[in-house]
Amino acid sequence: MLEAAIDLMRGFGLAGAGINDIVRQSGAPKGSVYHFFPGGKLQIAGEALAVYAGRVEAFIDEALAGRRSNPERVRALFEAFAARAEQNDFRRSCAVGTVSLDLGDDAEPLRPWLVSALESWLRVIEHHIDLGDARRTRSFASLVLTVIEGAYVRARAEGHARAFREAGAWLAPLASQAGA
Repeated sequence: MLEAAIDLMRGFGLAGAGINDIVRQSGAPKGSVYHFFPGGKLQIAGEALAVYAGRVEAFIDEALAGRRSNPERVRALFEAFAARAEQNDFRRSCAVGTVSLDLGDDAEPLRPWLVSALESWLRVIEHHIDLGDARRTRSFASLVLTVIEGAYVRARAEGHARAFREAGAWLAPLASQAGA
């Protein structure tokens, strides 16, 4: 059920990840939803977001690891996200981004899950891209993450990964200059 929720949120946001959608895609009996997730849709979504966040954190870590310089790390990260978007035929985005766009009063309980995910991704970027000053590093990591989320929007709309690759090409020299 969590896998179905992740996939549905990546494709359609929170609005497209209703209980019936999750049951249909997972093949689980509807009664098991309320047995395992007595909090209903918001509990499933929150737990699915936590699983997804951990996977993306590992994905970012892997993309950045083993690179020698900040520019190489930035290029590799954006190339990895470009390849990820291409593998999904531009039909899946970031579940955290899509759910964030669906936040309303009824989904407000999900905000801490979303913030936690973004914070974990910021930390892993900061860990790999050191600009010599904690505030500058944090600010740059925040910019990188903001651009990744925006590139997902463009990739879905445009049907190609150019936004990721352009962003990586522009941000890589900035990472070099900022770290100098």
